[in-house]
Parts: sequence; structure tokens; C-alpha cells
Amino acid sequence: MDSLKDCFINKKVVDEVIHEKMLELFRLYLIVGGMPEVVKQYIDTNNLQNVIDLQSQIIMQYKKDIAKYDPESKLYLEDIFDLIPSELNNKNKRFIMKNLNENFKLSRYENSFIWLKDAGVALPVFCVSEPMLPLLISKSTNLFKLFLADVGLLTAMYANGIQKKMLMNELNINYGAIYENVVAQELKCHGFNLFYYNNNRSGELDFIIEYENCVLPIEIKSGKDYERHAALNNCMKNPRYNIHEAFVFCNGNVNKKDNIIYYPIYMVTFLNKEKKLGDMIYKLDLSALIE
Repeated sequence: MDSLKDCFINKKVVDEVIHEKMLELFRLYLIVGGMPEVVKQYIDTNNLQNVIDLQSQIIMQYKKDIAKYDPESKLYLEDIFDLIPSELNNKNKRFIMKNLNENFKLSRYENSFIWLKDAGVALPVFCVSEPMLPLLISKSTNLFKLFLADVGLLTAMYANGIQKKMLMNELNINYGAIYENVVAQELKCHGFNLFYYNNNRSGELDFIIEYENCVLPIEIKSGKDYERHAALNNCMKNPRYNIHEAFVFCNGNVNKKDNIIYYPIYMVTFLNKEKKLGDMIYKLDLSALIE
């Protein structure tokens, strides 16, 4: 892993044999996920059917917990949970309130989303109206994507048989939502606040974070055309945003073109939040006011 981290830090190409093996391991992770009990099941048996069966049991347990939490609102809690995979499969992946209820008002069901977040079940990623520091200022609480806290559970909630196709690296699978789910998990785990950017003129950026005291746009590409990213180009050309660098996580190897760096999708694990600064002592000199 140290050699891979060195490739990330120094933007060096990964040996092709290692790169292909890491992509294979990454596809396996998309199926197994990171829940300790599920990981142990795979290590002990190497049987993915056992893994899928256990994930199904965990999903059912989540629903039982939802039912215990609030009998009166459990319908919406469970509906929100069940809608996550299909909402992420939509073009813009944004959670559409009306798909839950035609007269849906966030203020009425906000506690359901908060419960799913606080219970470690879901990860909300909020839209910002401007890709400028600080991002929190332009956060919209009404526009968000909702990911699952474990990608293995998300994969298990999709159609039966998708796991085998993923292992075989079949190209007719839409990996977009699954890849983005992994990135949301990693960014959250590493201490980043989760945002995305969407503008009718510029387009949409999958993620946008505060990184090394700058705004860092992140695009996630699961197909071969990962160098096509109109929205990213638009935002980086805008002098008002003053964006110096962007990352694209994809299936390709490490590459840099101008100020856009292409990283293999498995390298998102190396994207860590900067360490806190030391003491910032500033002593104000008030002597001029005394004289």
C-alpha cells in the first residue's frame, strides 16, 4: 500500500499488473463492502452467496429497527431507505421528494432523514450554490443526494446476479452510483463534509470538498470516457471560482492533464483531510490606543 500511496502523492503511474489487480480487488469490495461481520463471512468461506445472504439479513434488521424507532412514521423511514438505490440510479442521483410523497415537505419528515444519518445507515451529500470557500455558507438543505453507509448493502439491494457480473467486469453495468457511494463513504470516513455542486449553466460536479485550504472538485467516472467532463471544465474556467486543481477518480491509471489529475478509483482511500495546524497565537498590540 505504501508504494500505491507514493504513486498518489507523487502522481506516478501504477505498474499495470498491480493496477489491474487493484481494480479486481476494488470490484470485490463493491460486493462485500466493509461491515465487519460480512467481511469475516467472506474471509472464512470465500462464498459470495453467503455474503449476499448475510447482507439481506442485515437489511431486514435495519427495517425492524426502523419499525421500532417510530411506529407512526416508519412507513416513510422505510420508504426512504428503500428508495435510495433507485434514486441514486437516476441521472442526477438527487433524492426526489415527490417520489416519496406527492405532497412531501422536508420539514415534516426531516427527522426521518436525521435518524437514518445518525443511525449510520445513510450519508446525505448536500448541494452548494457556489463552489467557493466556505462551502457551508451556500449549502442547500432541500437539495441532496442520499447514499448508503456501506456499498456492499447498496449492491445487495440491486438486482440479483449483479455481483457475478461485477466480478466478471461486464461492461453493461452502470457502476456510476456504486462508485459514487464508495467515494462518499471514504470522504466521510476521512473527516470531509460532503457536498456537490449543480448549476443549470455550468452543470454538476459529483463532489466538492475543502482540501488544503482550497475548493477541490471531484468527479467520479466509471466508464472509458473519463476524460469527458464538461461541468468540471466549465467550473475550472470560471475565474470567479479560482479553482486551481481537480481530481477525477476512474478506472484509468494515474495521469495529469493541465490542472486535472486522473487517479484510479481505488486511490480515493488516500485522500485524507489535512492535519490541524498547531497553535495559532496572535497577540494584539493595543499600545497605540493607550498613548
